Amino acid sequence: MTDALQNLPHPLLAPVIELARLAGEVILPFWRANVTVTTKTDDSPVTAADLAAHQVLVEGLQALDPGIHVLSEEDADIPLSERASWERWWLVDPLDGTKEFISGSEEFTVNVALIEHGRVVFGVVSMPTNNRCYFGGAGLGAWRSDDTDHVEPIAVRNQPGAGQTFTVVASRRHTSPEQEHLLAGLANGLGPLQLTNIGSSLKFCLLAEGAADCYPRLAPTSQWDTAAAQGVLEGAGGAVLQLDGQPFSYPARESLLNPFFLALPANAAWRDKLLVLAQS
Repeated sequence: MTDALQNLPHPLLAPVIELARLAGEVILPFWRANVTVTTKTDDSPVTAADLAAHQVLVEGLQALDPGIHVLSEEDADIPLSERASWERWWLVDPLDGTKEFISGSEEFTVNVALIEHGRVVFGVVSMPTNNRCYFGGAGLGAWRSDDTDHVEPIAVRNQPGAGQTFTVVASRRHTSPEQEHLLAGLANGLGPLQLTNIGSSLKFCLLAEGAADCYPRLAPTSQWDTAAAQGVLEGAGGAVLQLDGQPFSYPARESLLNPFFLALPANAAWRDKLLVLAQS
């Protein structure tokens, strides 16, 4: 463990950062290497890279604390009857942005979140192609590390600065009629928009480091797609809200699909206007 990670405010944060980076190292040999793609029962793709990273993360997390359960995208068939009794668990996406990975894009991440009683304690989002890592949690703070020897605090921007355009981030590959309606409403209600399409959890991370203003998601996601980056965003002063304005959480339930949500700075002056648009 490097000196830069020694003094982080949660004892499990530094070892999880190192573990996420290790999973990224396992993924990279498969990247741009004509990897075989298999289709899962939900029609989503999976590769040997997903499975190799899953194994590294599950084994590593269980070694850190055998008493904390692990729920990973690549082993998500744990019945609710078992999950309902969990108080603490790891919520893991070993390779978030598999379609980006398959296409040769750099926009894929390793996601690990610690959940307690349905709330994110902290999240780690690691980007294997450049060794960049985002990590943080509500009440802890948030940071970006571009290498193992330099850690930099990050924070949301509550409004665009002088000369900056209101920037909305959205999925490169997934949308819906509801999402398109909201984007049109934002353009009418908030003025000119810059729309940035990017894959994986990096959308949250752009908000967390003050490079974007809003991430509305009115299209399907799963719990492992959002939890780690939600931790980063909340640590940076952001929030993830359901469309009724309630905080976004991860209760034990049969379906692991998320409700629609809005990710934004917690103190944004335009927060209420965005909620009204999202509900219309």
